[in-house]
Amino acid sequence: MSAPAYTGDTVIPPTPVVSVGPVVLPTPGRATDLQLRVSAPATGSELPVILLSHGLGPSNNLSSLNGYAPLVNHWAAHGFVVIQPTHLDSRTLSPNPEAQGSPHWRTRAEDMTRILNRLDAIEDAVPQLRGRLDHSRVAVAGHSMGGHTASLLLGARLTDPHDGTEVTLAEPRIKAGVLLAAPGRGGDALTEFTVENYSFFLTTDFSTMTTPALVVAGDKDDSAFLTVWGPEWHTDPYLLSPGPKSLLTLFDAEHGLGGISGYDVAETTDENPERVAAVARLASAYLRSELYPGDPAWQTEREALDADPDPLGRIASK
Repeated sequence: MSAPAYTGDTVIPPTPVVSVGPVVLPTPGRATDLQLRVSAPATGSELPVILLSHGLGPSNNLSSLNGYAPLVNHWAAHGFVVIQPTHLDSRTLSPNPEAQGSPHWRTRAEDMTRILNRLDAIEDAVPQLRGRLDHSRVAVAGHSMGGHTASLLLGARLTDPHDGTEVTLAEPRIKAGVLLAAPGRGGDALTEFTVENYSFFLTTDFSTMTTPALVVAGDKDDSAFLTVWGPEWHTDPYLLSPGPKSLLTLFDAEHGLGGISGYDVAETTDENPERVAAVARLASAYLRSELYPGDPAWQTEREALDADPDPLGRIASK
């Protein structure tokens, strides 16, 4: 696949998008079959794949295969196949008893591995995609709790709070990632609420997260119910992991990063379409350059941000 080219800071116009859902993968041993949405450009071949992990949050359908349209539509229109699972902690699965329990930190990551194991079946279920995916170019993206899922797939580790074993869920087929408002370190950075309800956050270890990733954090995202460290907590996946990594800090952005989880979402506290468009564009450029070494997209976007007299944010790399 030849990704849309850059001419200066301009991308060739996007292509129409085909979106199909739910695609249902029979999943014995899981509380319910795995439901997916698959979005792709209407044309093109050898298309790279982004696995997108939803967050939690108060809305029902945003935390499912039906969320994150502002990101999904942009990424699919610019040459990626985006696959969105509905994880077991989605409110759309209630009153499923298992869906009302823990946040399923392990089964979320396992959902993504299942998807990679069954890309051929997904292509068969969506005839418009058959033979068009590049199985060797796969990235993961996740927002909030989905960012935690993505970090595990990229190599972060934790200790299972139930049996004390160290857990490794790294997926070597994933070549790059984007962590959007992802949780940070554990220990004394956590609130009492987090310790009681998300005890697996206590032992997150980013030192083993070696896969290249872009970490996106809002400088007003204090997430006060989760952490006592304020907005800097969301930069931990960058600060505490080895390179190569990049950090995009968005000015005046809160947890919704301008509204990435859906169009005109009432729960978004920092509604900003320009910011959402920038997140979609910069993440797309980052993944393009990671999956296609030598592609100038990321460098082009970085230079444009540096030259902007009123930038939406800043980028650091290591």
